[in-house]
Amino acid sequence: MKPISFKRHRFPADVIRHAVWLYFRFSLSFRDVEELLAQRGIEVSYETIRCWTIKFGPLIARRLRRRRPAPSPRWHLDVMVCWIDGKRMYLWRAVDDEGEVLDLVVQRRRDTEAALRLLKRILHNQPVEPQTITTDGLASYGAALDQLDLRHLHRPGRLRENNRVENSHLPIRRRERPQQRFKSQASAQRFLTTHAAIYNTFNIQRHLISRPTLRRFPAEAATAWAAAVA
Repeated sequence: MKPISFKRHRFPADVIRHAVWLYFRFSLSFRDVEELLAQRGIEVSYETIRCWTIKFGPLIARRLRRRRPAPSPRWHLDVMVCWIDGKRMYLWRAVDDEGEVLDLVVQRRRDTEAALRLLKRILHNQPVEPQTITTDGLASYGAALDQLDLRHLHRPGRLRENNRVENSHLPIRRRERPQQRFKSQASAQRFLTTHAAIYNTFNIQRHLISRPTLRRFPAEAATAWAAAVA
């Protein structure tokens, strides 16, 4: 991959990389990141950090996605409500059965057209064909899958059957508070797409792995991040 250019920036590349990593990796606001950097003697405004995340965040996310292995073919879909600029919006998300975020899209509606848009994005962007598609009881999923001739893969269920994606909403809920909710549909889509790629890289199922494996996974995630931001 072509190296990321940090030319015409007053601060060193390592400072910019670290600020972007802090913001997307942890539930921090721009002012929190500003204060953390100030503790290290780096005086930078939160507005500058915001500009860095907008410019470099999506680019780093794309590079991280290229390095990810293929996800599981067993997919889970769900929709959650978000309040954006005082309006009720819907965040459509898809994860695999291991919690890997496949894709997401912020939309104004909760209907068949919205479900179809999410499914088309996943089928276009993912390197594997689905074996099963588990959803809740929303009828829009079945109607969308009918249009794609994938109804035979549909596994509609209740909360327990779709618990994997329900639990994966929690990191997003934790991010809403320091950000004082999302300000626009476009900014929410940009942030959540970037956050998903970085979350996939650093998410470790601690309760499912042994201690030696737990030591290896963070090192692999750090290596992937270093390669993506180089």
